[in-house]
Amino acid sequence: MKSLILYIVIGILSFCLTACSEEARTPFARSGNSVYYWQTTFVLDSVERAFLKCHDIKTVYCRYFDVVVGDGASDLPMPNATIQFLQSVPDSLEIVPTVFIMNNCMQRGVNTDSLARLIVRRIVQMNETNDIANVHEIQIDCDYTLRNRELYYRFLEQVRQEARNRQLALSATIRLHQLSMPEPPVDYGVLMLYNTGSLEKYEGEGSRNPILDLRDVQPYLRYLRDYRLPLGAAYPVFLWQRELYGVSINHVADYEEVVRTKQAVEREREDLRRLILTYHLAHENVDRYTSKQYEEIYKH
Repeated sequence: MKSLILYIVIGILSFCLTACSEEARTPFARSGNSVYYWQTTFVLDSVERAFLKCHDIKTVYCRYFDVVVGDGASDLPMPNATIQFLQSVPDSLEIVPTVFIMNNCMQRGVNTDSLARLIVRRIVQMNETNDIANVHEIQIDCDYTLRNRELYYRFLEQVRQEARNRQLALSATIRLHQLSMPEPPVDYGVLMLYNTGSLEKYEGEGSRNPILDLRDVQPYLRYLRDYRLPLGAAYPVFLWQRELYGVSINHVADYEEVVRTKQAVEREREDLRRLILTYHLAHENVDRYTSKQYEEIYKH
C-alpha cells in the first residue's frame, strides 16, 4: 500500500513539474487585429476611434520614444521625440509601448545593461504619469545588422530580464533581411512587411515601390518556415513622400500588392495570419483603403 501511495505521489509531482516546464517554454502568444501608432502626440479623433471599433482592434503598439546617439561629447544613447499623451488612453485599449532604437546606438562601448534599465524604467514612468494601466508587453524596434547583432541580442536579453521583473513580455520587430540571422531572445516578433525597397534607388514611374513590392519580399520567404520565433505580420497603409528632380513623388502601398504579399507569406507560415497589424493609425491612413479592403488585410 505504501508503495502504491509513493508511486501516486511521484506521478503527481512528475506531472506538475512537466506542466510547469511546458508553461515556461510556452511563448507569449498574441492574436487578433492590432495597429501601430507612430506619432509624437497621442490624440484619437472620431475617425480613428471608429476604425478601431469597426475592425475590432484592441491592441495598439504605440511608439513612446526613439533612442539616438547624443550629439554631445559623450555620444551616449539618449531618448528623443518622446510622445505626449494629450488625451487619455481608452480603457478598452491595451497599449504596447514601442521604442525605436537607431542602429548606431548598438556599437562598442555602449553599456547595454544600463541602457536596458533606463529604457524600461522610462516606459514604466511614462505609464504611471499618464495613467496607462493596461500594459503587458514592451516592443523594441531596431534595424540591426550582422555586425552588431550579438551586442543587440545581449541588450535584448537585459531588456527582457528588466521587463520580466515587472511582469512584462518582450517582443521585437523583425525586418526581412534579419530572417537569415539567428532568432533574437524575445517572446515573439513582428515581421515588418513594409519599407522593403529603397527611396535612394527609386528611379521614377515604373520602378519598384519602395514601400512594398512582392519581388523584394520573395527572396526572404525561404527563411520563414525554419524561423523558430513566433511571428505576427505588419502591413503598410501609409503614404511616403519625397522630392525627385524637383517633383513631389507620393508612394502608397497598392492594396493588391499588400494582399498578394499577405497571401505569399501565409503560404509559408500559417501562423502569420494569427496576429495582423497595420502601420500606422492616422486619419489620412484610415481613408487610404475602404472598410472592405481593410477587412481583407485583417483577414485571419
